[in-house]
Amino acid sequence: MAEIQDELFHIARKLMGQRLFDKLMKMTFYGHFVAGEDQESIRPLIQHNKAFGVGSILDYGVEEDLSPEEAQHKEMESCTSAAERDSSGTNKREKQYQAHRAFGDRRDGVVSARTYFYANEAKCDSHMEAFLHCIEASGGASDDGFSAIKLTALGRPQFLLQFSDVLTKWRRFFHQMAAEQGQAGRAAMDTKLEVVALQESIVKMGIAARPEIEAWFTPETLGVSGTVDLLDWSSLINSRTQLSRHLVVPNMQTGQLEPLLSRFTEEEELQMTRMLQRMDVLAKKAVGVGVRLMVDAEQTYFQPAVSRLTLEMQRKFNVGKPLVFNTYQCYLKDAYDNVTLDVELARREGWCFGAKLVRGAYMAQERARAAEIGYEDPINPTYEATNTMYHRCLTYVLEELKHNSKAKVMVASHNEDTVRFTLQRMEELGLHPSDHQVYFGQLLGMCDQISFPLGQAGFPVYKYVPYGSVMEVLPYLSRRALENSSVMKGTQRERQLLWQELWRRIRTGSLLQYPA
Repeated sequence: MAEIQDELFHIARKLMGQRLFDKLMKMTFYGHFVAGEDQESIRPLIQHNKAFGVGSILDYGVEEDLSPEEAQHKEMESCTSAAERDSSGTNKREKQYQAHRAFGDRRDGVVSARTYFYANEAKCDSHMEAFLHCIEASGGASDDGFSAIKLTALGRPQFLLQFSDVLTKWRRFFHQMAAEQGQAGRAAMDTKLEVVALQESIVKMGIAARPEIEAWFTPETLGVSGTVDLLDWSSLINSRTQLSRHLVVPNMQTGQLEPLLSRFTEEEELQMTRMLQRMDVLAKKAVGVGVRLMVDAEQTYFQPAVSRLTLEMQRKFNVGKPLVFNTYQCYLKDAYDNVTLDVELARREGWCFGAKLVRGAYMAQERARAAEIGYEDPINPTYEATNTMYHRCLTYVLEELKHNSKAKVMVASHNEDTVRFTLQRMEELGLHPSDHQVYFGQLLGMCDQISFPLGQAGFPVYKYVPYGSVMEVLPYLSRRALENSSVMKGTQRERQLLWQELWRRIRTGSLLQYPA
């Protein structure tokens, strides 16, 4: 279907020429899903929505127009380290966190998320500049706006893969130790390891000498409870990552100790540093113009690193109020653990929790990749299970908001049942719309029957507002027009009429009657 639609766009552009094609797009698909080309042209729509109580999350929707083969080539090049390309090096990462050519085109099966492929550091700088302009536009258009960013646009994805592998192995190691202490199957925040028993296990494995291990678990770093939870455990990897490149964990299949961290070349170290610097530049710009940053979620093989880097930004910038919002994908089996751990971390460290809850954009791709490559499917087994997970995560966060006026959440959903559930829970918990703790979010051109009544009733509600020139956003737009039918109920008939009108005008030649 996507290929047919792309061909239709190509035929229409060839028949009409670029100017008439642009004009038609602005009257149909582009006009429905995209706000405009630049900061000035998007202002009327933003102001119109604002008049009805609907804010904006600006999203620079430009994508590079690549063939599937070009996308696969770029992905394989940018997700493989120098050591792995060298015959003397071997890939120690788990299968999930390795690049696989069959899934190199990350756009495949994804209709509602922008996709970036790494070219070079200059291109990442260009993406950063585009995000900076987007933040400026958001600040200039309203005094309460958001701007969306994606971390895969800001650096080499190899770093995200390797870091995700590290974080996952370290977390799994914790749960393996928990199983040894008879705590298998417990929720993450309910699992607490006895320090003495943990130290004995680590000594027996030969990971480090007893004096070194005892230095990891001190009252200064872990308190005096005599137990370690997953947040304590994660704090160890922070210091270990900074102090050493030699930390090892046991491979439970082989029984051998393996390096937790792969060595980076000097150039790879520099690329990693630049990625962190670009994130810092964007956050500081957002602070300067009073805009909040929404960090989009990505595929599961990137997401542990994306979430961890977002968390580091939150530690630094979410001081008086949430400036940086992390995104939680509730179609993931571990979504509740991720949400509860981060809420608890914010409590302990004293920064302001900010979250966007979504169901997720990569389900078909994630399922196919897990089945093909051979690792556990990370997605909940059914749509109903995902709904249950979404409402469970949302309930937990709303209860936190009741006791913490500085925490915020965006309920990003086109599901009317979820919106009703949220309104009911807000009423039960005494969370008033005027408190501006709970936001609602939908995509531009979709679910206006939800967004505008909420805005008129005084609830903080936002539209994800893509912008960019017709040709720049066309790759993204062509997929957006194929959004899942269960989400598109409100606009499906309108989209059908738009296509009928397009082909009627092509057949009759009436397109040529538009002024040039």
